[in-house]
Amino acid sequence: MAKRSTLFIRIVEGKNLPIKDMTATIWKTLSPFWGEEYTVHLPPYFRTVSFYVLDEDSLSRDDVIGKVSISKEVLTAKPQGVDGWMNLTEIDPDEEVQGEIHLQISVLGYGDIPRKLCCQVLEARDLAKKDRNGASDPFVRVRYNGKTYESAVVKKSCYPRWNESFEFELDETLADTGLLSVEVWDWDLVSRNDFLGKVLFNINKLQSAQQEEGWFRLGPDKSKHSEYEGTLGSLRLQLRLRDEVVLTSSHYKPLTELLSQSVGSQLNGNWPDFIMLIDETTTAESRQEVANNLVKLFLGQGLVKEFLDVLFKLELEKTTEPNTLFRSNSLASKSMESFLKVAGMQYLHRLLGPIINRIFEEKKYVELDPSKLELKEAGCAGLHRQQTESDIIQQSSSLLQSYLSELLTSILQSASYCPLLICQVFHQLYLRVQERFSDPEYWKVKFIAVTSFLCLRFISPAIMSPKLFHLREKHADARTSRTLLLLAKAVQTIGNMDTLACCSKEPWMVCLQPAIQQGITQLKDFITKLVSCHKSEDLELQTRMSLQCGTMEKEGFLFLHRTKDKCMPMKSPFKKYCVTLWSLNLQKSSFISLPKIRAVEKVEEKCFGSANVMQIISSEDSGQQETLYLDCKSVNELNHWLSALRKACSHNTNTMSCYHPGIYKADRWSCCHQKEKSDPGCDKTRHGVTLQEWYDPLDADLEAQLIYQRLRSVKHAMRYCSINILGLCIHLYQKKVDGLSKLFSILQDLHDAHAAVEEEERSKNKNVFLELQT
Repeated sequence: MAKRSTLFIRIVEGKNLPIKDMTATIWKTLSPFWGEEYTVHLPPYFRTVSFYVLDEDSLSRDDVIGKVSISKEVLTAKPQGVDGWMNLTEIDPDEEVQGEIHLQISVLGYGDIPRKLCCQVLEARDLAKKDRNGASDPFVRVRYNGKTYESAVVKKSCYPRWNESFEFELDETLADTGLLSVEVWDWDLVSRNDFLGKVLFNINKLQSAQQEEGWFRLGPDKSKHSEYEGTLGSLRLQLRLRDEVVLTSSHYKPLTELLSQSVGSQLNGNWPDFIMLIDETTTAESRQEVANNLVKLFLGQGLVKEFLDVLFKLELEKTTEPNTLFRSNSLASKSMESFLKVAGMQYLHRLLGPIINRIFEEKKYVELDPSKLELKEAGCAGLHRQQTESDIIQQSSSLLQSYLSELLTSILQSASYCPLLICQVFHQLYLRVQERFSDPEYWKVKFIAVTSFLCLRFISPAIMSPKLFHLREKHADARTSRTLLLLAKAVQTIGNMDTLACCSKEPWMVCLQPAIQQGITQLKDFITKLVSCHKSEDLELQTRMSLQCGTMEKEGFLFLHRTKDKCMPMKSPFKKYCVTLWSLNLQKSSFISLPKIRAVEKVEEKCFGSANVMQIISSEDSGQQETLYLDCKSVNELNHWLSALRKACSHNTNTMSCYHPGIYKADRWSCCHQKEKSDPGCDKTRHGVTLQEWYDPLDADLEAQLIYQRLRSVKHAMRYCSINILGLCIHLYQKKVDGLSKLFSILQDLHDAHAAVEEEERSKNKNVFLELQT
């Protein structure tokens, strides 16, 4: 069993931001558009998600404009997601707290002996960094009943250890013995001390427990009213939180087997009712997510070709007009989109990578629409002449034809390396459409069915938005974006196999008509070759092997830091590393075997003067522990590397529960100042904090859990829909009813299993100490 919290994030745009610079350039705006999307796997105990908007300065520190904070409670209360404009708020230092403190609190004294409250302050971890050196100088202030004690100051540490005790006399005459306050502060010599967080305890509840010990999250002080409320601009966010408890595989086996039988039942003549019921009861809002889950589930079972074939047949049964075939956002169309993104992303990168990179690097001005032309000057200095409209259109046409020719050549050559599973699915689609529309007048329909997915729903969207398909790290600028859009239009026209329709809607595309006509001929040849691939290998086995054991997780250039006893870490030049599912490789040689990795974590900024350093802790065959420090180019690169390595090591058994975020230098750890090099660590590891990537291995249990949740939510709709379907199949009525009853029985068993797990968790986590905090 595993708890999973997944947060879908889309940072859309900002507006009405305050002016921070005296000048404005093309790179700076008060109403920016980002369009960034992330899917983050978080620990189930997270409390708040915050978004900070900063003004980048190249010479000084970046200025913080404001922030938006959203609590887990707000996200949980809106399962459909949060979407809208949110006002930026001023940064209040007393609210910028993080970390935990380790305390032992006990009530001493019995009978005639006066009772005392003893608070032992042991240590803290992951405190906020308040000083310019990337650390803090923390001390603890303990208050009770008007009396205050302070601990010693631990210099330059966000992981201090105090081990100090403070005693207070309990006033038995008071009905309410009050609150115990434990505050953490950052000591400053010149300015006022900075607040790092606090914890409040109800002493009445403690007296029944006598003594408790544990880690507590530090909370903020009381929020103050901001004088800048509503004047810092706003940020548009789209967020959706999905909390799931994933049971063990054995619980999902009956559901997986039943769904697998439903796509295989066509072999013995029975119509696959379950897929039809799912299709009929899936709403437009949830169709994409349901399609993703089903595709991944059947990929794991080696039955995705059969599943898609069932959807093809359902779609063809509904379609009477061939021109509308697969043009709607049906479950078949969405499932095919998901399938291509999961199984064909490496193919897409090899196909489009070179031409996309060329367009980004050349940054040529391309425009065919006379209404959008920008006339410019051409020629050498002193001999400038203004280009005419026809000059620009002619140059743009030549450039676009060059890009299109290169792309079509790449598509034609790609038949040899297109994944076998994709070829087989397109072969099945080609045959089904040919059977349904067999009249000679419909000879193009079978080709258009393939191109409607390959060109219109896969290649063209990737050309228009290369970042969303992981072809580029950043969005294109306005000029490059227009070039990509024109190229995508040409590809769509070729995919539609109708040059006249395009030219009638956009007459300025007529200059590309010869190239498009030639492209249509080339694409037909390509599809004929693609759907003719026949191999004798066991396709299902090959599918499972290739999709669940990918060859590459992440690659890029990193700095390598090596450490020697009592010496500053040394830095090597940038070298290329890549992560596979077996090892971390330096260039082409195996560097670290992944099963030997025990932890992958961040390193404090003060250690190397960089906030983008990670450490890989591994164990040698001799049992000796070794730490490797790698410096990434940016914070995004750091998080991608951390995520890739953690996921690749997710099944390692000898992982660490704690680690040192600092380095061992000058006979002590820089983080917590402990002198023993073998000290186990002062911070907890974060194995589960990862980013979702397109190359992630399949998780069959998670997909089955998501499908179970979906089926359970539409249970009544499925029952009603099945009555209408079964009325058409009287001779199979009893068999169909039995099958539906079996499905509902499986859903109930899963519901009962979840209820049992929740009850077990409640009893396990029941702790008096957790109720002490107010």
